[in-house]
Amino acid sequence: MRKLIICLLLLFCMLNFSCEKEFKLSSNTGELCSQYIKAWKSFYPSRAYSRGFLESIFLFEDYSAKQIDKWIFFNQNFLEKVNALGPDLPQSDRIDLRLLKTQIKQELKKWEEEKPHINSISFYSRLVSQAIPRILESELLLPDEKYRIISKRLDDVSRICAAAEQMLENGSPKSMERSLAGLERAAAYYGEEVPEIMDILVPSAQKKEFAAECHDTAARIRGLISYIKENIFPNLTLSDSQILGREKYSGMLKLYADIDLTPEQLEKMALEEIQTVRKMMADLSLEYFKEAYPARKVPEDIDSLVKRALSDMEKNHPAGEQEYLHLLRGFAKEAEEFVREKKIATIPAHQTLSIELAPESSGPMARIGFVQPAPPFHPNPWTTWNLATIPDTHPQKEREEFWRSFNNHFKKFIVIHELFPGHYIQTKIARENPHHVRVLFPYGLYSEGWATLCERVALDAGWDNGNKLTRLAQLRKRLENANRAYTSVQAHCNGWEKEKILDFSIQTSLLAPQFAKSLWGRLMRSPMQITSYFLGNQMFTEVYKDEMKRRGDEFCTLEFMDTILRAGPIPLDEFPELFKAKQH
Repeated sequence: MRKLIICLLLLFCMLNFSCEKEFKLSSNTGELCSQYIKAWKSFYPSRAYSRGFLESIFLFEDYSAKQIDKWIFFNQNFLEKVNALGPDLPQSDRIDLRLLKTQIKQELKKWEEEKPHINSISFYSRLVSQAIPRILESELLLPDEKYRIISKRLDDVSRICAAAEQMLENGSPKSMERSLAGLERAAAYYGEEVPEIMDILVPSAQKKEFAAECHDTAARIRGLISYIKENIFPNLTLSDSQILGREKYSGMLKLYADIDLTPEQLEKMALEEIQTVRKMMADLSLEYFKEAYPARKVPEDIDSLVKRALSDMEKNHPAGEQEYLHLLRGFAKEAEEFVREKKIATIPAHQTLSIELAPESSGPMARIGFVQPAPPFHPNPWTTWNLATIPDTHPQKEREEFWRSFNNHFKKFIVIHELFPGHYIQTKIARENPHHVRVLFPYGLYSEGWATLCERVALDAGWDNGNKLTRLAQLRKRLENANRAYTSVQAHCNGWEKEKILDFSIQTSLLAPQFAKSLWGRLMRSPMQITSYFLGNQMFTEVYKDEMKRRGDEFCTLEFMDTILRAGPIPLDEFPELFKAKQH
């Protein structure tokens, strides 16, 4: 029976993907996008499952040379035919095809240029390590279903190991060492832990056979480890450096932003913003000082003036985790009511949101915080805002530094960015978007650009009663956003090392200590995404100003913001035409 199930699943996978290869191009953009999404789900079932396509849990990646070649051919063919459609299409169709083309180009760049199946053992080690946990964690699968899927997944892992031995040729030393350690842990997991975890799920008659299959899978992983150590590790030629270099960075920037923008132009724009915002902070600090200390002489040194205002801002912070959690939940309620009252954006009546302290198990992200939205196609719409935090048991000096960075004024405007009407509302409404290509392959600058625009709109509308220190905190964040873009170029194109990056960020861009700690790692891991705060805000701000000027007295904030939310994460330079079309 087990072999029959495996054969049927494999047959389903092969038929599904082969059908995509033989597709007939539809003249309907929606159908065209659906065709590509269906093929994408077939090639990336684990990724599809993480986006909420729950049926994909029954499938697993086939990264054999044959399937990768098919995927490359499919994308080449699809791009060629989509390009042939020409520009004379309704704007909505052009937007969807533009996003689709960007996604296809990224796929071709990955598989034709970067070639992770040839140059990265971590590509395989991640697949092996992640093959089973999400099945065990699923609340939708019956015990018998979990057993059947995991039983098949053991064969899938062996197939991945075979593919790695067939195709892997190169890598970098440190990455290889980390990946080999990960494979060692995976082998122990499959051989020792999986049989114990699965003991209550496996039928009695199959327990012995299942345990043997687990041990065989562990042996297969160890065989891959030995193969890599003997045949690949001694001949590595790739560098451990994560620095991209100007040429690669330039290509990635153009593809990510989907506009003609060079690293030099981005560097210039970001530096101008740094200088502009520093002056704004100085002017605001002067206003604050005169108001807070009317009897004192104003410091002549601008830097001292700004640092004094920032110091006062940082002093207003919670004493510990529970006070912080209670405070932020209160801020969230205030923000929801404020956005509704001021008619900044339409807020859904029923919230699917919880606010919690980030668990220590989230690693470095526990000190940064993150919104964990529901996967866009998952039936459960729940979102959790995991607040950046530090345990009360940590040393006093570390906690003081942390809480000064995450002070009350900073969190007062960040609640706008993260929740109302920022990321939470953005992703909540995106779930309703009928253009699935916009939800699955969103424009990279939209999300952070939108949330940063929300900060400005809310503060301009009177959020926190015009508190100057809250406005100062937001300007400091705006300065940080420009610094992120500027230092991304400097690190990857101009040879700035970590020490120089941090010195500039702290001394010139006034970066708070907690954010300085995480900057270099983010520059290396996400060199494009980290530019989106600045670039997205620049483009959205231009749209905002132009639309206010165009509409004059007829400009309506609610209509403006709702139009952006309902359009979804599309290229930002499409909005001017979209707004004009709404008036006809």
